[in-house]
Amino acid sequence: MQRRLMTSSMNNLDKLVAYFEKFPGIGARQARRFAFHVLTLPPAEIEELARLITSLPETVKECERCHRFFATSQSGMLCGICSDYNRDHTKLMIVERDNDILPIERSGVYDGLYFVLGGTVPLLENKENNKLRGAALKSTVTHTLSEDLTEITLAFVVNPDGDNTARYVELLLKEILTDTKVTITRLGRGLSTGSELEYADADTIKNAFINRG
Repeated sequence: MQRRLMTSSMNNLDKLVAYFEKFPGIGARQARRFAFHVLTLPPAEIEELARLITSLPETVKECERCHRFFATSQSGMLCGICSDYNRDHTKLMIVERDNDILPIERSGVYDGLYFVLGGTVPLLENKENNKLRGAALKSTVTHTLSEDLTEITLAFVVNPDGDNTARYVELLLKEILTDTKVTITRLGRGLSTGSELEYADADTIKNAFINRG
């Protein structure tokens, strides 16, 4: 279904629905339900929602190393994971999006660093996703090599697009990793085909990580 384009002739309700339709996985029917739900909220809650949204640029930062978002209550430009010297800096896990990190952390099986790629490379599309942080990934890997990087784990959705993204990353890093002893691994098939990390339970992620190869 083609997303609607916002025009000057649309009223505020239509514009709100159109914005909700831009959210990942949200269709026209769900977007309209969200919009009408907002209308049922008390005025104080609507004001609080608007305040929270408008304050995000000031209260949330993007980590300059892994590119995940974190609250600005922390000092500096590194998130709590990247600035934690107790983490294993010889390991780097590349994920598609921020939401993939939380279930991995909950599994308790991984203690290294992360990098948020920003999306996948669809198998049937010729154009590269302009949200992908390919250049930033190369820079991060180059920096991490100075910290004795030994393993890069590719943690993408288990489907053809995820496999294609893994191949893209391997080609992207091939030149950088030449003449190094860095191992590139992928999560094991503890994850069923089509599984997204965001929705996987801790035991499934743990088994997938243990059986990586």
